[in-house]
Amino acid sequence: MKRTNLVLPADVLEETLRLSGERTYSKAVTRALEDFVRRAKARKILELRGSGLWRGELAEMRGDQPRTKRAGRASS
Repeated sequence: MKRTNLVLPADVLEETLRLSGERTYSKAVTRALEDFVRRAKARKILELRGSGLWRGELAEMRGDQPRTKRAGRASS
């Protein structure tokens, strides 16, 4: 845990408290920061899409086995 003093706009802080459903400013700000970090990480993952950083066969990596047909089911 880290203690710090912040100067925040009162209206933004009040709205954060209201929208978050938290009961204290500290919990509301913590929740907002956690949400920011989660979203920023998700954006970074999306930026890697199509970058070619990973090469290989996903099925092979996961050890997928070919599906077998169940007995008694009609195939179409």
